[in-house]
Amino acid sequence: MKRNREKKTVRSFTATLQELSMLEALARYHGFSKSGTITNLLKKEFWRVFPKGNGDIHPDPGAKISGETVVLGETVVGETATR
Repeated sequence: MKRNREKKTVRSFTATLQELSMLEALARYHGFSKSGTITNLLKKEFWRVFPKGNGDIHPDPGAKISGETVVLGETVVGETATR
């Protein structure tokens, strides 16, 4: 019995061939792997939607948030620190 040896695209997410080509182009442009590109895009979108984080995910210490800075669990706004 002869096996068909066509190369198949294996991926664990749903995407059209055009979307996969777009992902590959972005990954090449930025010098990341495809999974690294997806991760970076996800992080950018998450912080765009939740700039101060959500209940489970908080900004890293020192992160800049719309004119604020997070310093070791405190939010510094101008000269005022709040917990």
